[in-house]
Amino acid sequence: MYEFKFPDVGEGIAEGEIVKWHVKEGDEVRQDQIIAEVETDKAIVQIPSPRPGKILKLLHKEGDTIKVGEVFVIIGEKTDSIEVVKEEKAPIKEIKKEEIKEKRSIGVVGVIEENEEEVIPAISKSAEGIIKEAQTKQDIKVLATPATRRLARELGVDIKKVQGTGIGGRITEDDIRNFHTESTQEEKKTEIREVRKYDEYGHIEHVILKGIRKSTAKKMSLSVHTAAHVTHMDEIDVTKLVKLRESEKKNAEKKGIKLTYLPFIIKSVIAAMKEDHPYLNATLDDEHEEIILKKYYNIGFAIDTPEGLMVPVIKGADEKSILDIAKEMQELSEKAKNRTIDLGDLKGGTFTITNIGSLGGIFATPIINYPEVAILAVGKICEKPVVLDGKIKIGHILPVSLSFDHRVLDGAEAAKFVNAVKEHLEDPGLLLIERD
Repeated sequence: MYEFKFPDVGEGIAEGEIVKWHVKEGDEVRQDQIIAEVETDKAIVQIPSPRPGKILKLLHKEGDTIKVGEVFVIIGEKTDSIEVVKEEKAPIKEIKKEEIKEKRSIGVVGVIEENEEEVIPAISKSAEGIIKEAQTKQDIKVLATPATRRLARELGVDIKKVQGTGIGGRITEDDIRNFHTESTQEEKKTEIREVRKYDEYGHIEHVILKGIRKSTAKKMSLSVHTAAHVTHMDEIDVTKLVKLRESEKKNAEKKGIKLTYLPFIIKSVIAAMKEDHPYLNATLDDEHEEIILKKYYNIGFAIDTPEGLMVPVIKGADEKSILDIAKEMQELSEKAKNRTIDLGDLKGGTFTITNIGSLGGIFATPIINYPEVAILAVGKICEKPVVLDGKIKIGHILPVSLSFDHRVLDGAEAAKFVNAVKEHLEDPGLLLIERD
């Protein structure tokens, strides 16, 4: 039999919730056949069978949380019976003292002192099972005085689990008391707490912090307590960009692509970085006190999903056209929302953009997607009066908010970077759109 343990699926994930089993006990499976779907704090991961065989035991049910390295499922040969596992996992039968002599004839694991009222575990009804257990476990002999044993019974301590500190490994009364204290403390950590549906002001609801929300909470806390956050805000006249995007929408629709403003913004950000602002595309290595300038441009874009915030990453965005980026964003967004996105598409980012304008937001103070050093929030494009050549006209204004790590960037550098982004968005002719 093979005990398949929940594997490390990458990105530092330590646990997951079983969403769905694709097999049941007794099913035959092929190697690499999907046997379950597990929701991690990043995405829903499909778990393949590591070998062909028969599913002998599912050790968890749907909705359970399983940790990396924990036995997930037991797989046997196709000729194995499910009963094989059931026999090995047979419940312990208690044998009273007066039955000992009879049971010793078939080999009982354990030793008992005549003046103690104890029970001895028989591992299986079959002699073969007992012999097999005896081969893997040495006879248990507990060295303890009757008074120590009595104390263990009074405190509900399994004396066989206690490590003796006396002469020759003898268990003392202090060993029993210390074991009981440690066990009690551990139980308090895991005990079920009372969950009220109301407080002194009215009804309330408890929502378990798990999955993406739990991951987001940890990462945001890490970012806030690590990076020195500062936010620079500005407004960009994107009147020409609005006209350009409108003229290109039909061309994109013919290709099945929804063209938003975000691909233009991504290209503008990259252009600004390449020109004279490489420190925006970097990370800070605290341990070695180095700023790591990235020579590749993997731009993440934050999206709202039913399960919480996710940040898919456009890899090598500088080498892709605006329409290519728009298409990839569309595909990644759909996968993120239905939780089929690959973990590789959620990592490797060098800079992040979040679009609060899609929800009507104007300005914000976004938290940096650590370990990156900056994040750009773009707000809702609004019509506002602007002065051009001494005349007041109505223009389309895009509000932007750049949060940056002040340990890496100064305010002046952040302002210059935003000005460079403005230059490209106010003159979108600088950005190329490839046509077929």
